[in-house]
Amino acid sequence: MPHYVRMGNVPHKRHTQFRRPDGALYQEEVIGAEGFSGISSIAYHLHEPTLVERIEAPIPFQVEYADKDFLRHRHLKGLEVPEGGDWTSGRHYIMGNSDVRLALCRPTTPMDYFYRNATSDELIYVHDGEGILESPLGTVEFTQGDYVHVPRTLTHRWHFEGPKAPRLLVIEAFSEIRFPKRYMNQFGQLLEHSPFCERDVRPPGELVTIDERGEFEVRIQKHGYLHRYVMRYHPFDVVGWDGYMYPYALSIKDFEPITGRIHQPPPVHQTFSGRNFVVCSFVPRLFDYHPDAIPAPYNHSNIDSDEVLYYAEGDFMSRKGIERGSFTLHPGGIPHGPHPGTIEASIGKKGTEELAVMVDTFRPLHLTQTALDIEDEDYAYSWKPEKHATPVNGQE
Repeated sequence: MPHYVRMGNVPHKRHTQFRRPDGALYQEEVIGAEGFSGISSIAYHLHEPTLVERIEAPIPFQVEYADKDFLRHRHLKGLEVPEGGDWTSGRHYIMGNSDVRLALCRPTTPMDYFYRNATSDELIYVHDGEGILESPLGTVEFTQGDYVHVPRTLTHRWHFEGPKAPRLLVIEAFSEIRFPKRYMNQFGQLLEHSPFCERDVRPPGELVTIDERGEFEVRIQKHGYLHRYVMRYHPFDVVGWDGYMYPYALSIKDFEPITGRIHQPPPVHQTFSGRNFVVCSFVPRLFDYHPDAIPAPYNHSNIDSDEVLYYAEGDFMSRKGIERGSFTLHPGGIPHGPHPGTIEASIGKKGTEELAVMVDTFRPLHLTQTALDIEDEDYAYSWKPEKHATPVNGQE
């Protein structure tokens, strides 16, 4: 995160005595990454965060890939992924590699435990739904269109509101998720030409300190398992904290698109970066204003990048046969571009109302069996012009 936040009560100096009203010391915890070289926060607990009552048998949580590395464009019908389960059991992993994994989740069961991802930052795009993310560092409200970033190793719990199951795109990064460096100055402040700024970032808005003894299960994802730790005290017993590592929300609707006289390349839509991947936001925007501009994207071939688009809302100008909740995967090494007819159709149009999340990776992505089960196997042939012929008298 590019800016400092402080909530609740903290001592004047870090790593010094900070006492409760009864004279006992508050328990200091440094929550950080990259061996004390990355961003961190310091939290002050009522009780020892290390106090474990017992450890239960772990739950297997492996992700297995099923594709055979066939080089082809793919369309995955995300709406066919069923709802059910809770925040972890309801995850349907779609694709991934050694840097990032993508899953869909439509939980219907409330969390009766707390969750911590000990290996990955998690970036959740809230396609449908609203609610509150609870953490030791405070609560974050979220709604449709929000990105919610939860740093790795931070204990948290999701509360979803409303009668329908939420629809969530889960991006797990085996590295820190950051804002692109080119948007920030040497001090870490977002620059004037950045498509969003610190005002758009919503850190925790309320610090709720819970002093409660009992049995509180924390499920920790690591090494292919959910490790089940039962803690003696409620994990949200923090009276104050400060630092740069915390959960936050950023709405895709607050991303200000960068446009130009001619078509702009995908990096202008970048919103986040991780190790060997980026996340971009396609939002409603004016099209190019050169008198001969072609708004539809040009055909392109990226030899070292797999491109995933998750289609959220609107009319997807360059693509036919795509619906809300669809994924397309265009792997590096073969060209892709607009479907036949969409280039000519785009000329003269003034803007688009589409919303989509793009994940570009610099290592090949692999698909799960869930992905293969929802694949439109004809998509690789969808650039054939005869598939887009205009019917005449009810005949092709």
